[in-house]
Amino acid sequence: MTLKQTLTAFEVLDDPNVTGEKVAAIFQNYAHLTLAATTVEGESGSTDFIKIIVKGKHGKSSGGEAPTLGIIGRLGGIGARPGRIGMVSDADGAIAALTAALKLADMSEKGDRLQGDVIITTHICPDAPTLPHEPVDFMDSPVDMATMNKYEVDPDMDAILSIDTTKGNRVINHKGIAISPTVKSGYILRVSEDLLRIMEMATGRLPATYPITMQDITPYGNGIYHINSILQPSVATDLPVAGLAITAESIVPGSGTGASHEVDIAAAARFAIETAKEFTEEKLSFYDQEEFTRLTALYGSMKILQTGGKKK
Repeated sequence: MTLKQTLTAFEVLDDPNVTGEKVAAIFQNYAHLTLAATTVEGESGSTDFIKIIVKGKHGKSSGGEAPTLGIIGRLGGIGARPGRIGMVSDADGAIAALTAALKLADMSEKGDRLQGDVIITTHICPDAPTLPHEPVDFMDSPVDMATMNKYEVDPDMDAILSIDTTKGNRVINHKGIAISPTVKSGYILRVSEDLLRIMEMATGRLPATYPITMQDITPYGNGIYHINSILQPSVATDLPVAGLAITAESIVPGSGTGASHEVDIAAAARFAIETAKEFTEEKLSFYDQEEFTRLTALYGSMKILQTGGKKK
């Protein structure tokens, strides 16, 4: 169960004065992890980036060779103060990531350590700006996407699960969580059968997926429409990336308050934890490596989609 950890993470973030240090305080009694908080200034304010490594029994941080899963809590900001009072819907990615970290830390403390490391990254900004977007406004960030990827995509990760609130659209009409196709090196690949299996197990329901487009896997700032930033980590790495969306039946703006649902956030964290268990034991794959090799042999590189494109 992850609901207790969800409520703990929710309460610490639902604070106009929250800082990286306050987040670090809830992890201080756990032995098998490291945590670093870094304040980064941007053009419209600052945000605190959080990096947590929950150490596995045979993880890279301990000299082992077990695979490392990256869990990124993707968002613009956890609050839109002073325009909106309280935590916004966009905060769900950060809450889910910290929830997963808390649960993994608690498991490790009790003796249920994973084989490999899990690196959890996110950032917290209680007074982020908003950004015009259709059909509803986005939450923006005080730092640009390149900076976010710099602090959230770690070279020690072997695959990435990117968690983001994905409610401000008309293409996902499902309340709960949904998984995207895997993205690697500019290719949109098939949805991982292993991740579908994990979703069935974690939710007790048929798995939910959602469509993504080539536009969604290009870098921000190119003037092209993106569903949101959930797959932006894929522009900064050649690792396989899957987007775990926290979703709604209705259209909910990222800047909306009172729109976070604890049970859905807990489900996202539970999915991430089960994925981490199997991935670090090499029982789960985000993509078919042989098929990817054949795709690239037949059609060449798609890495141009990870760049700003051709310059006129």
